[in-house]
Amino acid sequence: MLAGKVAVVTGGARDIGRAISVGLAREGAKVVVNYHSSATGANETIHEIKGLGGEAVAVQADVSQSEGIQHLKAKAIEAFGEKVDILVNNAGGLFARKTLQELDESFYDLVMGVNFKATVFVIQAFEPLMRENSSIINLSSQAARDGGGGGSSLYASSKGAVTTFTRSMAKELGPKGIRVNAICPGLIATKFHDDFTNDEVRDTVAGKTPLKREGHAEEVADLVTFLASGNSSFINGVNYDINGGLAFS
Repeated sequence: MLAGKVAVVTGGARDIGRAISVGLAREGAKVVVNYHSSATGANETIHEIKGLGGEAVAVQADVSQSEGIQHLKAKAIEAFGEKVDILVNNAGGLFARKTLQELDESFYDLVMGVNFKATVFVIQAFEPLMRENSSIINLSSQAARDGGGGGSSLYASSKGAVTTFTRSMAKELGPKGIRVNAICPGLIATKFHDDFTNDEVRDTVAGKTPLKREGHAEEVADLVTFLASGNSSFINGVNYDINGGLAFS
């Protein structure tokens, strides 16, 4: 389905990012797996892709900084040429749960930088390499829809910005044949929730979900693969909820 395509996945070394990287490779894409600090995860991801007979390279870069973005771009060109067909902005993080009075400027810059600034300037950097029928997929969050859980105001707000920016870019880049969509995961069983959501809350949320369970990273990856393919050729500017129906219960 994606044979001959080149994909760049930021934050592609673990959890949802890893599932996305592997999922795209399974469908034939050559994948640039970006990571910040998860070197072991990146190497494991590359090993898994190559085990499937795919092509992939790992690139360490902090995509919240312009130098990191330019380094990622240069390495992507070095690996697979001056063409990118699929760009997945998955890098992001909550980092900590903080109330309003606990926030400071450095924490604001960290959260907004990784979740929103990176999305903006990664798209800016890679858009010149993208041709007609290319696809950009941003990772937003259910938090963008409902404000997030306790202490996640900046995370939710940064993801809300991603949601709106997705719509803006769909209008701006659509005439060039570049589709821009976003995915808004709910409770997905990943290290993110292992670190920041206690078991009681997870059980409660899963219990309120019509499907009565948490989602899996591979289910998010399947949606990314669909949006990256020609099967979604007339889908543009959409923010897809993937939460087992929780947002509608």
